[in-house]
Amino acid sequence: MRKLMLLLVALVVLCPLFSGTTIYAAEGTWLNEASVSKGIISVQYDVKADVKTKLLIIKGQEQYSYNLATGEQVEAFPLQLGNGDYTISVLEQTGGNKYQVVYKDTIKLDLSDSSIVYLNSIQNVNWNDTSLAVQKAKELTKNSASDTEKVKVIYNYVINNIKYDNKLASSAPADYLPQIDRTLSSKKDICYGYSALFAAMLRSVDVPTKMVMGTTKYVDSYHAWNEVYLNHKWVTVDTTVDAGWKGTTTVFTMIKDASKYSVSKQY
Repeated sequence: MRKLMLLLVALVVLCPLFSGTTIYAAEGTWLNEASVSKGIISVQYDVKADVKTKLLIIKGQEQYSYNLATGEQVEAFPLQLGNGDYTISVLEQTGGNKYQVVYKDTIKLDLSDSSIVYLNSIQNVNWNDTSLAVQKAKELTKNSASDTEKVKVIYNYVINNIKYDNKLASSAPADYLPQIDRTLSSKKDICYGYSALFAAMLRSVDVPTKMVMGTTKYVDSYHAWNEVYLNHKWVTVDTTVDAGWKGTTTVFTMIKDASKYSVSKQY
């Protein structure tokens, strides 16, 4: 988990220093707003191999930044800061910590149910119906009569089958992104991978689930866990911690005391 702190610098870095000319793209050429009603946007931008490129999403005083993958890939990102106006920008590095705004646009979010934001496939909770992890989630929950049953059976599968990867924790690159099928097949990952896998599996069976990052009294480094929407409220679930406790004398329950967790970012 120590390596996660370095990794998250790339994800949550505060507003870069802008330099150079701001260029605005023609409407629809880089920003796709077709899924705003679901609480997400998608971006397609031809990222140069030798230029660090970020997506910056700002609403009021809050902001999230993401590294864009090299090439012209389509990536989806959540609008998780509530209803209102969002400013979406593509930034290219000009040197050091200086960036210039290449493209910029503003969109408005107006959702009647904010939980639907957490049912989507996004850059760091990336899944589709052909994912092996999604197929496993559907298999596990085929006889589940409620969301609570779905959560319990997927939770038990994750904590019983995925181990903490200490080697990856000490060597993960700063731009590390979890891949749910890699986690499933290798049966190991860091907390980032645990929480992405759990979120993707639950979202695929229609249970709103957040991937959350911050700190907890249970772990002495920056951490990732989940919040799941059950019975009209968000509950805290930490599969990484529970997988570590599994098989020990420690007594634990699936739903954690939220007061022992401090949220920095959520996706």
